[in-house]
Amino acid sequence: MAWYAYCIGEKLAFPELARHRKPVPLEAVLGVSGNQVFLYPASDLAVVVSEHNPADHLNQKAGVDHARVIADCFQHSTVLPFRFGTVFNDDEALRKSIRSNQRQFQGNIEMLRGKTEMHLKIFVDDCCAQVIERHVQADAVGREYLSNLRENAARTRERQTRARAVSFQMHRLFMPLDEEVSCRLTESGKMVLDIAHLIDSKYVERYQNKFSSTSATIRECHMQLSGPWPPYHFVHRLTRPQHVAAQSGHRPTDMPASVSRVQEPVPAMA
Repeated sequence: MAWYAYCIGEKLAFPELARHRKPVPLEAVLGVSGNQVFLYPASDLAVVVSEHNPADHLNQKAGVDHARVIADCFQHSTVLPFRFGTVFNDDEALRKSIRSNQRQFQGNIEMLRGKTEMHLKIFVDDCCAQVIERHVQADAVGREYLSNLRENAARTRERQTRARAVSFQMHRLFMPLDEEVSCRLTESGKMVLDIAHLIDSKYVERYQNKFSSTSATIRECHMQLSGPWPPYHFVHRLTRPQHVAAQSGHRPTDMPASVSRVQEPVPAMA
């Protein structure tokens, strides 16, 4: 039987596993394709899975269900999310993967215990938006081509400087335990900074209050906040992809686009 994998949690956080060595249903929780979710015991860990038919198509709703199950488990335990679409072909493949990576998984849980992820999306006017782009053929020669290259490089550096300044300002304001930052340009001429902050779970309310006061005073940026989430970005950093011997044929694209912002991105274990 194939198993669809959602996340790894702490066995002690689920009393249902106290007297069982076989998978136990997680009551009132349904996963991808409406399948019953199970707690699969593995030493001191619990792998959250559901039965999987390889013929099932993993669509947008499946992505929402995947993230919802992880969020439910996060209410009870520190979790290490699997990437959307991670499937173990049978019991042996699942047990072998957990057994060979158990020390790493337990270490990651220790590092992330009591922590949560907050996600900031910051929209900044492109500092180079007023500069008219000049398109020159790639094989062109002469001063015009070289001048265009220099201008593009200068605009790139200016954008990078602006993005670093904004992310540094957010770091000083929120003082996270750790952070992940990415930046992109939109067709509307704005830079978008996606900032994931790792914070202590007991300070979520304080973080939210800081966001409210900050977004009211910073006029040059438009800010959006979501969370608390399981520490998706930071599990990805801690976990080396080659360590998990699972079939992961459906890597996540950017989850916000695929699930209309119902859940955050899932950059977790491959």
